[in-house]
Amino acid sequence: MAEFTESTAPADVVRRQYLASAAGDLEALRATLAPDVEWTEMAGFPLAGTYRTPDGVTSNVMEKLGQDWDDWTAHDDTYVVHGENVVVLARYTAVNKSTAKSIDVRVAHHFVVRGGLIVRFEQFVDTALVRDALTH
Repeated sequence: MAEFTESTAPADVVRRQYLASAAGDLEALRATLAPDVEWTEMAGFPLAGTYRTPDGVTSNVMEKLGQDWDDWTAHDDTYVVHGENVVVLARYTAVNKSTAKSIDVRVAHHFVVRGGLIVRFEQFVDTALVRDALTH
C-alpha cells in the first residue's frame, strides 16, 4: 500500500483523489492537486466554472457538494490512461438535501497529471439529471 500512496503514476494520483473525496479527507485530496490546478465543472452543472488552487477547488466544489447533498460520491470504475492523461468513467450518487431527490448519473472525468500532481480536471456529466434532482 505504501507504494500506491507514494506513486506518482497518473492513474494512482487520480485514484488517491477519488479515495480522499469518498472519505471526506479534503487535506489528502488537496495533496493530489498542483498549486496552479485548473478544475472545471461543466456548464449547466450547479457548480459550473473553473476553480484554481487546491483550496479553491475544495472550498468551491467539495465543500459545497457536502452542503447541498447527502452522501455525494463519485464511484470511479474505468480508467483510460494515455501518458499524463487519465480519463475516468464514473457514477455520481447522492441525495439532495433540499428536495430529498436522489441522483445516479454517469460521468466522465478528464485529468492531466504532471509531476505526481493533478494540474487539470474537466467534468462531463448529464447536467439535466442533476438539475432535475434540484427541482421541487
